[in-house]
Amino acid sequence: MPWQETLLMDQRVQFTADYQRGVFDLSDLARRYGISRKTAYKWIDRYEAEGPPGLLDRSRRPAHCPHATPAPVTDALLDLRRRHPTWGAKKLLKVLSKRQPSWRLPARSTVCDLLDRAGLITPKRRHTTPGHPGRPLTPMTAPNGIWTADFKGQFKTRNGVYCYPLTIVDGFSRYLLACQGLLSTAVAPARPTFLRLFREYGLPDMIRTDNGVPFATTALGRLSTLSVWWIRLGIRPELIEPASPQQNGRHERMHRTLKAEATRPPSANLQAQQVRFNRFRQEYNDERPHEALDQETPASQYRPSTRELPRRLAPLEYPGHFEVRLVSRNSGIRWKKHWVCVTHTLAGEYVGLEEIDDGLWDVYFGPIKLGRMDERILRIEDHKGRTVRKQVSPMSPD
Repeated sequence: MPWQETLLMDQRVQFTADYQRGVFDLSDLARRYGISRKTAYKWIDRYEAEGPPGLLDRSRRPAHCPHATPAPVTDALLDLRRRHPTWGAKKLLKVLSKRQPSWRLPARSTVCDLLDRAGLITPKRRHTTPGHPGRPLTPMTAPNGIWTADFKGQFKTRNGVYCYPLTIVDGFSRYLLACQGLLSTAVAPARPTFLRLFREYGLPDMIRTDNGVPFATTALGRLSTLSVWWIRLGIRPELIEPASPQQNGRHERMHRTLKAEATRPPSANLQAQQVRFNRFRQEYNDERPHEALDQETPASQYRPSTRELPRRLAPLEYPGHFEVRLVSRNSGIRWKKHWVCVTHTLAGEYVGLEEIDDGLWDVYFGPIKLGRMDERILRIEDHKGRTVRKQVSPMSPD
């Protein structure tokens, strides 16, 4: 019978054992195992010379390669690379060609292969792409249905200090709610601006932003501390797709006008620049006709929201069939005596888990679906299946 691939080593051992017992002559034994006499002699010779290890397959690599890179060239390239770890193949070849002009040097790709096989190339760190819910499709049909927010590109005032203009617009009426020059894009300076607007104009249903700081992070659900605050207020954050400013085109068009009329040339300092922003906002809202509004002004189309800013944040409520868990300070939840990572931005908040199949749970923060947890491996994956945590640890105390 022919060799059986799954039991190849066993077949060879049995073949040599049958040969040594002398029950069959070599021709009959070869026919019995479905091999040629030449192959039979090969395995017998290897077994007698090396024992059982001789029955293992050997490398089919040629003993000689006529076009292989000569050893002195390889050694010189590797030695040069070790002395200069940041030099690439092109630099190594250039330097070696000057030192040894008579040598025939290999191609750049060959040098890269040599460096890789010698372990002299550090692999690039693979950056995981955070999940994204997709293109925003919510229409802007009424004032305060959707606010849009963004930072116009930073610039220096004449005293050398960077100004980061935070702009917030009502998407339906194009009403410029705020144009505030800040010293950074961090949450701390941005939050007071939103708080002032919520007190003055009420709460919108949704705020649409890009994926930058402070509106989003790379955490689960792309939540930031600012968007967590919005959700607690009953405002749904909505993100445009990465590298897609056209999905927030109304806001970007306003930035073009703002840049032309209020930042060129920049003012002497941040205070003087804010005066220009305030003047621009008043003119943009109350005097400048808007083509998309049939030459009406944004102020004529905007009305404050009927939803007032609450004095205290109400606790999030989940349906009765949800499992509710507190996200501890170590960014995880308790689940069957184990710790499962959620995200540090939700520390101190409650999340809800809805079972959708045997052992599969959708994870929510308020109305926002963060991802899906498989309780058999105790980890959460976001919209793209990206693992939030790859290992499970026993629950540590808060």
